[in-house]
Amino acid sequence: MIFEESNKAIYIQIADRICNEILEGHFSPDSRLPSVRDYAGDMQVNANTVMRSYDRLSQKGIIYNRRGIGFFVASDAKDKILAEKAEELEDSRIYEFFDLLYHLNISPDDLRKQYIRYIENKNNK
Repeated sequence: MIFEESNKAIYIQIADRICNEILEGHFSPDSRLPSVRDYAGDMQVNANTVMRSYDRLSQKGIIYNRRGIGFFVASDAKDKILAEKAEELEDSRIYEFFDLLYHLNISPDDLRKQYIRYIENKNNK
């Protein structure tokens, strides 16, 4: 994994990636996540970093631990992730985005067209 956001700790970026994988259906509700060691190997990071990511997601109720078995996706994980992302968007990102659109002179109609193209490309994958 390439870590691009220098303002976010790596364990948070990994937790965000896991959330995106859950939203995209790579991990379904009540499915087992890869072991900490396996995921660390895939991400090319220390196992402690992945453990911090799993702990973070556990505290949010997105995943849960079955002692001796591993970590699993909570049945309502998608709902929790979407609620958190919506709140995050409302709190800060949306205003930064609108400010950028304003400075770039991108009209609502232009944005709408680009968004429709994005959805069409996403659906064609």
